[in-house]
Amino acid sequence: MTYKGKARTVGDHIDTDAIIPAHLLVSSDPAVLGPKCMSGLDPDWAAKGEPGDVLVAGRNFGCGSSREHAPIAILGAGIRVVIAHSFARIFYRNAFNTGLLLIEAGDDAATISDGDVLEIVPDQGVVRNLTKGTSFTYPPLPPHMAAILGAGGLVPYVRERLAAAGGAS
Repeated sequence: MTYKGKARTVGDHIDTDAIIPAHLLVSSDPAVLGPKCMSGLDPDWAAKGEPGDVLVAGRNFGCGSSREHAPIAILGAGIRVVIAHSFARIFYRNAFNTGLLLIEAGDDAATISDGDVLEIVPDQGVVRNLTKGTSFTYPPLPPHMAAILGAGGLVPYVRERLAAAGGAS
């Protein structure tokens, strides 16, 4: 699968409370959380974007408390991919468990400007900046992580595996 979208940049150390503030954790429905995504930074952030945008961040994205609501809010805002210099480890796992692709790009993340049009080819480990005519590579996902992501997250992945094995769904 290839993703294409406009970059929406944020800075370093964006914590889960900035992604979705604790007082908004009244649901785990992406349709409810999505419009409030990044409201800890800007209350209108989600409304300024469009489905398919690519979130680009600096260092330590997703730090703070462990909550699955943060990647769910990002997905609910129509964002399928986050590129960052680095991610907080618990956020990293929660994101894949909910079906959100994360790309740890190191210093290459800083080469992307707000509004750049990006094309991401995960199975090749390539990010192309179509606006600037540049690209960079990153290690492709391990097969088990790609399978979880391809299924839409950990729960759908397990359901598929159980159904294939003749178990309950």
